[in-house]
Amino acid sequence: MRLHLRGRGLPDGEEVQWWVHDGVLSAEPISNADTAFDGGWILPGLVDAHCHVGLGPGGPTSVEEAVEQAETERDVGALLLRDAGSPVDTRSFDDRDDLPRIIRAGRHLARPKRYMPGLPIDIEDESQLPVYVAEQARFGDGWVKLVGDWIDRGVGDLAPLWSDEVLVEAIAAAHAEGARVTAHVFGEDALPGLIKAGIDCIEHGTGITEDTIDLMLEHGTALVPTLINIENFPGIADKAAKYPTYAKHMRDLYASCHRRVAAAHEAGVPVFAGTDAGGMVAHGRIGDEITALRRVGMTPTEALGAACWDARAWLRRPALTHGASADLLCFRSDPREVGVANPDLVLLRGRVWG
Repeated sequence: MRLHLRGRGLPDGEEVQWWVHDGVLSAEPISNADTAFDGGWILPGLVDAHCHVGLGPGGPTSVEEAVEQAETERDVGALLLRDAGSPVDTRSFDDRDDLPRIIRAGRHLARPKRYMPGLPIDIEDESQLPVYVAEQARFGDGWVKLVGDWIDRGVGDLAPLWSDEVLVEAIAAAHAEGARVTAHVFGEDALPGLIKAGIDCIEHGTGITEDTIDLMLEHGTALVPTLINIENFPGIADKAAKYPTYAKHMRDLYASCHRRVAAAHEAGVPVFAGTDAGGMVAHGRIGDEITALRRVGMTPTEALGAACWDARAWLRRPALTHGASADLLCFRSDPREVGVANPDLVLLRGRVWG
């Protein structure tokens, strides 16, 4: 299939033309190409930087259900997914031309009874964390996922899972394998140790403070706030009446979340879009996350970039460049104004999906 596309690119808005042959983009004209799109906006496929393919509301899914999740993401234009921990091995999806590209972080790493049952690899002896981190780094696609904090029922509140000392060793072990590390963190207390240990990204980050924002800037730590998932905090608190301190903490984190994320963005912390789809959030909602980022002070261009060209650069994946895979979206109207929910054309590996 030979295709030709013409429109305006983002973020600069300049006119662009692309040709597609054998699933690859070309900046040079290709003969006998059919014009598939002419007039409008052309941008790289969207990115969901916190997505769980193979995880559903009840826990691990079947492979067939995981395929349906990936198809849902594809159909809304999310063509690159960073799977931030999954109990299901989806590496076979790489052989399919009809599914989004997935960057895997392997399995969640946690302490026993300190995360959702059935999802993580439970590590009894924290001194073994560096060994498990190196193993998941080799299994994944350049990322490792730690559970940084969770409710400690003995304390009755959120508490860190790991000592600062072992985090230094574990993150160094991932970096030695060429992988980056991210962590689930809701509260305040786990953040300084993770950031000082050199972690590359914080997921959720509802407990960030002025001090931890300064640390993130010092260490170059990114933030994926999963804002639409934070909307579940009041419901989580309502179900935690047995732990009133924890329940109050979750409500307080919910109430201050937008202010804290806005402060991080304003200070210059790199912020990227991720939905946390797969558990309490349905797949296919990256457009809602982009809208939520605008509510914490991002401009329309910044919010879209956080789920598109900027996110691709951060994840070290190509956007629209000569020789790259033809993974792109086309919109008749400016997606910064009308949103991204209904792309007029979805092109994945050069194949038209919408």
